[in-house]
Amino acid sequence: MITKRTDLSPNQDYIWIDARELDKDDISILTDEYLISSELLADIMDADEQSRIEKEDEYTVIICRLPSSEEDDDKPLERTSIPLGIVLFPDKLITICRGDSVVIDDFARHRFRQCPVETKEGFVISILGRAALVYIRLLKYINRQKDIVEEQLQKSIMNYELIQLLQIQKSLVYLTTGLTDNELLLEKLQKTPYFRVNSEAEEEFLEDSITDNKQAIAMANIYSDILTGTMDAFASVIGNNMNVIMKRLTVISLSLMFPTFITGFFGMNVFLPGMDSPFAWIALLALCVIVAVIGNIFISDRRNRSILKASAGEKRKLKKGERTPSEIKYLRRKKETLEGED
Repeated sequence: MITKRTDLSPNQDYIWIDARELDKDDISILTDEYLISSELLADIMDADEQSRIEKEDEYTVIICRLPSSEEDDDKPLERTSIPLGIVLFPDKLITICRGDSVVIDDFARHRFRQCPVETKEGFVISILGRAALVYIRLLKYINRQKDIVEEQLQKSIMNYELIQLLQIQKSLVYLTTGLTDNELLLEKLQKTPYFRVNSEAEEEFLEDSITDNKQAIAMANIYSDILTGTMDAFASVIGNNMNVIMKRLTVISLSLMFPTFITGFFGMNVFLPGMDSPFAWIALLALCVIVAVIGNIFISDRRNRSILKASAGEKRKLKKGERTPSEIKYLRRKKETLEGED
């Protein structure tokens, strides 16, 4: 879809040609009518194209990365960035995007304020500045969704929540990559002879855009580090829970080994006491249960924890001024040492 717009500002001295969600007819118009090379269009349509600025014979090309407006129903928390091609002619400006972006849509719907859009260079700076603000807004949204997923994950360890965290991590990687590319582009715009600002207001807006872009990069790095630590912590919790479960199953298996030994011994084809009694199986069953319980007590770590608590004086609450057995022993040894020195 190609749309011509001249209503960005009352003092607009150029024509903005908005080309988004291109089909074959739109590509033919761009190549035949506006004489844009097919190689450049192929670069802009490449989802992995990096930001840069180039000078051709008849126009100047600027490629930046904008947050995409496309959402996947299967991956609702995954956000990506897409390349935007800006072609600067002497009397017009063409923006070419393979999909749709909220940044371009904001300018098309006049949802912007205090942006220097009177000139082509000012409009380019406005796009990059608006992109930085949209990145910041999107990062805050992703961080809120991360907090919600963490709360759900604390209640139930499920694969769905872990997949959501993985989607958020991928989004942070995509957004950080787009912001890093735009940062290099903004620095080039300050130095390249192919792009000149026309006023002090445009220069100040360019510096503000660089500052906002650096802030967005810092936010993305912080959120990514926090998310990585969170996923590592939950992975440790899941592994610890698995170890506890395996430990309990091992204790149960070893506890059942003692009754198995008894029943196997009584199952031998030899004469044993009580074979003629009709209640021998009851006595044998009771013996197996008793042996299993005793074995469970000795194998499990409950007994060890009880011993440690008792030695540390934690098994019962101490009264005010009462000393623990370990403190009494320490004071007794100290007293004997002092008496021996005297």
